[in-house]
Amino acid sequence: MSKHLQRDIEILKKETLMLGAMVGDAIKKAVYALVDRRSELIDEIIENDDIIDEKEVSIEEECLKALALHQPVAGDLRFIIVILKVNNDLERMADLAVNIAERAQYLSRKEKLDVSLDFDLMTQKVETMVQESITALIERDTTLARKVLKMDDDVDTLNKEMYEVLQKLMIKDPSTVKRAVHMLSSSRHLERIADLATNIAEDVVFMVDGELIRHRTEDYLESIADRGIKRTTGQ
Repeated sequence: MSKHLQRDIEILKKETLMLGAMVGDAIKKAVYALVDRRSELIDEIIENDDIIDEKEVSIEEECLKALALHQPVAGDLRFIIVILKVNNDLERMADLAVNIAERAQYLSRKEKLDVSLDFDLMTQKVETMVQESITALIERDTTLARKVLKMDDDVDTLNKEMYEVLQKLMIKDPSTVKRAVHMLSSSRHLERIADLATNIAEDVVFMVDGELIRHRTEDYLESIADRGIKRTTGQ
């Protein structure tokens, strides 16, 4: 790898880490706005989305410049291609955070639903998936990437549980339907963010091992995760 290419790859790593941190902050604030009715955060989330969009465009331009100037091959080429894909996934996560904030804006003006929903746990898991998928990318850590893949099942389960709780509430009290639908949409947006973090983890496995695992069965993903753990523990 030439020194110029190495420098540009390091820049891409730093910029992607920065974008990931901005997106993680947007997700956290969107859920605060929703659960704690922090309506003062909503405008901030929406305004910051423009900054995230600008960062996404800047990273894409850096990737295209690196491809044109250095014509990288093998692992360096895969890394830049994956950064391009991850860059787009992070921007979509930010858009979903805005969607949650917009749901929060509506709900902040309405009576709170008398129901227990574990958004805190779901948000914690989603934030961890986002952070660890980016870390796996930067450090080329397939064991961590496969851990992210397995965490997606937990988020899916929490989303399903919220759906069941809110469905029962809507049947019991039809006056809650519109508010419950907004909560359901917020849960679905969080679940979709987890899916995008899963995409990043899958891309990390492709980048490092050259293995395409998208659309594989859950049994297959579990088996490769177990193999990754065994390799790191020397079993």
